Amino acid sequence: MKFSVFQLSRRGGRATNEDRMGYCYTREAALFVLADGMGGHAEGEIAAQLALQTMAAEFQRQATPRLDDVPGFLRQGLMLAHEHIRAYGRHKRMSDAPRTTLVAAVIQEGQVSWIHCGDSRLYWVRSGVLQARTRDHSYAEMDRASALKLAHRILNRNVLYTCLGAETVPVVDLAGPHTLQQDDRLLLCSDGLWDVLQEHVLLQRLCNSPVQNAVPALVDAALQVAGNKSDNVTALAVQWEQDEAEPAAIDTQDSDEAFASTIQSLQDLEGFDVSLDEAEIERSIAEINAAIRRSAVLKKV
Repeated sequence: MKFSVFQLSRRGGRATNEDRMGYCYTREAALFVLADGMGGHAEGEIAAQLALQTMAAEFQRQATPRLDDVPGFLRQGLMLAHEHIRAYGRHKRMSDAPRTTLVAAVIQEGQVSWIHCGDSRLYWVRSGVLQARTRDHSYAEMDRASALKLAHRILNRNVLYTCLGAETVPVVDLAGPHTLQQDDRLLLCSDGLWDVLQEHVLLQRLCNSPVQNAVPALVDAALQVAGNKSDNVTALAVQWEQDEAEPAAIDTQDSDEAFASTIQSLQDLEGFDVSLDEAEIERSIAEINAAIRRSAVLKKV
């Protein structure tokens, strides 16, 4: 497995940066995650950080060194992140828990799968041509032939109808696995990037140079276009190579159990213990799956 990865985040015109991004890897699998803490809700940066930490901890638990069930890991990791954020809100006795978007991708055996909730995006590009991208969970991206056409005229079309940390079970979209080819690019980014740059410009700049050059160029372009009104701008890009070798952007390790991460380990947040033992994780997963089943039954009705 060989890839290059580069990540960058800028505060822009906001008082704080509520975006978070990072990646983890073993010899056989890699996880890339980006979260955008939602403005209008307190401590969005905590929600985003909790989301990344939870995904990283679950990846470390399951990737030994490969994941047995990539879609299952992505769904469970996201739902556990949601539960951690809700628990943090209860611990702090907050009337409205922190909230965040999340997009996460796993590369394993030369294939990529991803999951997302909200409007942080993933782009998959080959030779400058878009292969796929996530669809935002916003009114603007909903089926225009549906009964919500009237709502599109009335509501802010960029308003999200789901996220992590809300009272309802998150709506998620899961995609893959898709086979990667030499020099394919993956871009995970917050709306501070994609909402400012036209898509053809974004794709062109992503593919015109190695990711270590493309990412800074994209972030700088978004900041320049948005000016003083710029949102937080965050991007993480991966450039795939088919050679059987270690990731190019990080030090190699000899052990099959080796794990490395740019995401901080789970730790206390102002007295809130975000760590779970294995039995607690299994109980949480069972409760999450039960909530998903209940939600599915309600939707059928």
